[in-house]
Amino acid sequence: MVKDFIKKFIPKFLLSWYHLELAFLGAIIYGFPSRKLTVIGVTGTNGKTTVVNLITGILEEAGFKVASLSSVRFKIGEKERENTLKMTMPGRFKIQKFLKDAVNAGCKFAVLEVSSEGIRQHRHKFIDFSVAVFTNLTPEHIESHGGFENYKTAKGKLFKDTKKVHVINIDDKNADYFLNFKADKKYTFGWEKGDVNTKNTSFSLPLLGKFNILNALTAICVGLSQGVSLEICRRSLEKAKGVPGRMEVVISEPFKVVVDYAVTPDALEQLYLAIKELFSPKRLIAVFGSCGGGRDKWKRPVFGEIAAKYCQEIIITNEDPYDEEPMGIINQIAEKAGSGAKKMLDRREAIKQALSLAQPGDVVVISGKGCEPWIMEAHGKKTPWDDRRVIREEYDEMIGLYK
Repeated sequence: MVKDFIKKFIPKFLLSWYHLELAFLGAIIYGFPSRKLTVIGVTGTNGKTTVVNLITGILEEAGFKVASLSSVRFKIGEKERENTLKMTMPGRFKIQKFLKDAVNAGCKFAVLEVSSEGIRQHRHKFIDFSVAVFTNLTPEHIESHGGFENYKTAKGKLFKDTKKVHVINIDDKNADYFLNFKADKKYTFGWEKGDVNTKNTSFSLPLLGKFNILNALTAICVGLSQGVSLEICRRSLEKAKGVPGRMEVVISEPFKVVVDYAVTPDALEQLYLAIKELFSPKRLIAVFGSCGGGRDKWKRPVFGEIAAKYCQEIIITNEDPYDEEPMGIINQIAEKAGSGAKKMLDRREAIKQALSLAQPGDVVVISGKGCEPWIMEAHGKKTPWDDRRVIREEYDEMIGLYK
């Protein structure tokens, strides 16, 4: 209620100062802990969580004690816990406390997932970033930022404030914008372009999807920037584990069920393309929705259009409606999903329906939430949830009926 009041009645310029002062206060309270760490910030639209995970693994393989913070987990050395905040980048006090705890635990590095919303609210301020990493940029949070250029500018602020090392995906069409920021050293990577040569080192990556190759290249660049050899990077990547809820195969036989976060049109299309390439499914059965709360309404019919292009069965369902009417969101997605698309408000029932439709050789893809632990509803209500748990429960019940 207090947050809603502040947003509604305080002018934007005062609200910006309010966020900045909170960031400063948090840094003072915890003693500016980032000054005692090498802090690596990863920003972009897609791939941030996986890149944070891969960078952490490479630095640990090199013998360093590392802290990392992502939308999935908080990790300090050997200790880790699930991020249940439903925020990619926590508030200023939480971040500063996390960094202080990392210092107290003897960490040398901290790897942080940095969101545009977090930057807009100055959550990155008074953190001394040594490395800024750019994965890619596609439309996201357009309404809250007031346009794509504002969204890009928000991402750029991390690079403006980071003077030592920049790591940039040179294949992205927005790469030149990020390359224009000054830094002591710059590392670039891509499919064809890029100045990191790994031709003399063979890499085996156990992660699914072509996009994870780019994620691995991102992490390699960060490792090299910190003096880690290609051989150590190779050893780490060979042992890499997938991030929970990211291209995660939950059921393997007699058909496959895959869970993925995929909350942007580009991520959803890349997900479907990767599954077709990896598994050559007889049919692709999709279950997905879109976030409410006024977030990126433009992408809802785009989701429907993408699903119609790649999937043979489409079930549109509830995701995180917040204060919006859930069926209204579903109807907006369905506008471009084709006449055969099914609309099911209950997400569990949608998953159950998808499993009942699946035959050997099919792949069921359930996207939009990944491993998120809640469904966010009106008036701040949070319903405990995990797509993976629900899939296993419904699958076990279905199998039990046939025994």
